[in-house]
Amino acid sequence: MKVHRERLVLFSAGAVVAAAAFILVLLGNPGNMGFCIACFLRDIAGSLGLHSSATTQYLRPEIPGLVLGAFIVALARGEFRPTSGSSPVIRFIIAACVSIGALVFLGCPLRMVLRLAAGDLNALFGLVGFVIGIGLGCIALNFGFSLGRTKECSAIEGTSAPLLSVFLLILAFTAPSFLKASTEGPGSMHAPIFASLLMGLVVGALAQRSRLCFAGGVRDIFLMRDTTLITGFASVFAVALVLNLVSGNFRLGFEGQSVAHTDWLWNILGMVVVGFGSVLLGGCPLRQLILAGEGSGDSTAAVLGLVIGGAFAHNFGLASSTAGATGAGKVATVLIIVFFALLSVTVVVANRRKEA
Repeated sequence: MKVHRERLVLFSAGAVVAAAAFILVLLGNPGNMGFCIACFLRDIAGSLGLHSSATTQYLRPEIPGLVLGAFIVALARGEFRPTSGSSPVIRFIIAACVSIGALVFLGCPLRMVLRLAAGDLNALFGLVGFVIGIGLGCIALNFGFSLGRTKECSAIEGTSAPLLSVFLLILAFTAPSFLKASTEGPGSMHAPIFASLLMGLVVGALAQRSRLCFAGGVRDIFLMRDTTLITGFASVFAVALVLNLVSGNFRLGFEGQSVAHTDWLWNILGMVVVGFGSVLLGGCPLRQLILAGEGSGDSTAAVLGLVIGGAFAHNFGLASSTAGATGAGKVATVLIIVFFALLSVTVVVANRRKEA
C-alpha cells in the first residue's frame, strides 16, 4: 500500500512538472526548456557577470522558486534538517563537471525528458549516455564509493540556500543596473517573472514531497531492482508528450530542434558525465536544489558548483551550440569521465583503508 501511495505521489508530481514546463514555454521560455536546471543556473551566472556569453544571461526566478518551494514544504513537514560535512569541496568540483557535461549535451536530465517528449530524437542519445553514466556510478557505489557521512550543522548554514534564493529574487524584482540581461538568444526568452516564480515554487514543493530525482530513478533499478522512483521520470515524459501532441508542439526528428545539436557521440558522452556525476553526488541537478532547500550544506555546495561550472563552460568555450560540440568541449568531456573514474577508485581505496 505504501509503495502504491509513493507511486501516486511521484506520478502526480511528474504530471505537474510537465504541465508547469509546458506553460512556461507557452509564456515565453525557450522551446523544450520549460525547466532546465543546468541552463537556468548558467543564465543566472551570466546575469551576475560570471560569464560573458551575451545570449545566455538572465536571472531566472524558477531556480530560487524551486529552492524556496522545497524549503517551505520541508519546514511544514518537519523535514528541514541543517546538515553538512560530506566532502563539500569534492561535491563542488563534481557538480561543476556535471554542469559542463550538461552544457555539452545542452540540457539537464529534466530537459532531456522534455526534449524527448517534444520529439527531439537527439535526446535519445542523451538518454543512452545518461543510463551508461548512471551504470558507471552504480559500479562505483557497489565497490564502496562514499563521500562520507553528513552531520548536523548550524541553522545559518542550513538556511544558506533559501537565504541566497531570497537575495536572488530581490535582485530579479528590483533589476539593479549591474545585472546583465540578454537581448537575443535563449537568455532573452523567458516567461513573466511572477509566473516563473510561481511555477518554481510549485515544482520545488512537489519535488520535495515526492523525492523526484531522474538519476535516482535509474540508479534504484540498477542497484535494487526498484522501479518506484522512475515513476516520476515516466510521468513527466508521458504528460509532456500528450500536451505537445494535443497542442501541435510535437516535432519528431533530429534537425531543427530548439536549442539542440545533432552530434550524437557528444550528446551521449555529455550525458555520461551527467549520469556518472549525479550518482556520485547522490542526486541529479534538480535533486541537489531540493536538498539544498531542505537544509543540506553539501547540496548547496553542489549547486554553487553547478553555477560555476556553467560559467566556466562559457568562459572557456566548452558549451555546445546548435552547431554542435566544440573541440574544447569534447576534450573536457573525455577528461571529466576519466577524472570521475580516477576519483571513484581513489575514494574506494581510501574508504577500504579506513575500514581495515
